[in-house]
Amino acid sequence: MAKLILLGPAHEAAGKREDNFDGPTLGDVLQEAVTRYGAEFRALLEISQVWLNGEPAAPTTLVDSHDEIMVLPPVSGG
Repeated sequence: MAKLILLGPAHEAAGKREDNFDGPTLGDVLQEAVTRYGAEFRALLEISQVWLNGEPAAPTTLVDSHDEIMVLPPVSGG
């Protein structure tokens, strides 16, 4: 199972910092996360970056059981 790591607001929306998912592609894993976590997570995901093993990745990227997927919400501050 791939590990999904949730930071900042993504952690708050999902109610956990990390979780495990099965799925052939990054897009499949993220869709399963939306199903599991709901509309607030979906909205946040639309404005976040998603990285696979420390690199930006497309939804069509294949996912393996040893991969780490990180949801990086936008950062604000001053």
